[in-house]
Amino acid sequence: MISAPEPFGHAEPSIADGVERRLDPRFIGVQRVSRWLFVGPFALILLIPVAVNALFSAAGMLSRAGPLLLWAGFASLLVWWAQSWPAISYRHSSYRVDPLGMEIRRGVVWRRVINVPRSRVQHTDVSQGPIERGSDLGTLVIFTAGTHYARVHLSGLTHATALRIRDHLLPGGSDDAV
Repeated sequence: MISAPEPFGHAEPSIADGVERRLDPRFIGVQRVSRWLFVGPFALILLIPVAVNALFSAAGMLSRAGPLLLWAGFASLLVWWAQSWPAISYRHSSYRVDPLGMEIRRGVVWRRVINVPRSRVQHTDVSQGPIERGSDLGTLVIFTAGTHYARVHLSGLTHATALRIRDHLLPGGSDDAV
């Protein structure tokens, strides 16, 4: 079989080397932007009834301040979730690709290890949302035969890496069923 010449005379190393890898660090920023797009409007929508209650309530000053303090506490948790949690989650996420399939590790509180054997892969997708596209990141989605974890996704890969993993996981050769 004749293959196309490699650029600059060297072959790209195989993605299926069994090395545990981290997600791309730009994924932290993508997660922060995505979460802020949710947190900002959500906090403002929750503030409207609280502010109206505080302004027009006939109750005393202390009972009007209670809902505002509750909102401030909840908004602080949302801000922490949007700003700090992506970096924490990033530190606890990794993947490994070997000739037999793929292993995904993630979870801060509840840790999961998902193994996807190549023999179970039905098809794969690589997608990019607008925020991911701006950072040249993508999401690999693997559809497997089975019911539990029949759809496994891995966000935070460079688009090129997601395509390389997709190409590795796709069945090839003469063992394909029709």
